Amino acid sequence: MNFEEAKQLVFSKLENQNLRKHSLAVAAVMRHLARRFGEDEEKWALAGILHDLDYQETLNAPDRHGLVTEEWLKPHNLAPEVIGAIKAHADKAERSSLINKAIWAADPITGFIVACALIRPEKKIALVEVEFAIKRMKEKRFAAGASRDQINSCAEMGLTVDEFFKISLQAMKEIAADLGL
Repeated sequence: MNFEEAKQLVFSKLENQNLRKHSLAVAAVMRHLARRFGEDEEKWALAGILHDLDYQETLNAPDRHGLVTEEWLKPHNLAPEVIGAIKAHADKAERSSLINKAIWAADPITGFIVACALIRPEKKIALVEVEFAIKRMKEKRFAAGASRDQINSCAEMGLTVDEFFKISLQAMKEIAADLGL
């Protein structure tokens, strides 16, 4: 399965436009993190685009989130690292590998960055700066659904929060049109 095929599968399973955009954002961040660490960009992007594939299916059964995706993807013979990362993001696998740590942190940072863009009058991600995002991290009620602990877990990858925001913002700015931001 290549990235475009994975994207088509995600769009067929997720009707919600925001979930589709979230999947694209996580894929972009994962691709940039892979580049930063000299890892396989396609593999990491696949984990990102597919991480919430079963979200609508498991909405009322969160204990199955990630596991249904694993079942759906069996016929596609994806790399075990991709499946492991998908499960790790849903807290169904250990976060011992770099890709698993990356997706754990990448999932919430994308929503946080979107929230930073949406509170600006222009609603454009191009205008969001690292300093602005870091300042907002201290406001517990701002983007409350974006786990600060997960974002801060970037330290487990050897990244500072500043570096992680810089990488994530750059990734999301590159696909701003796809995100509608």
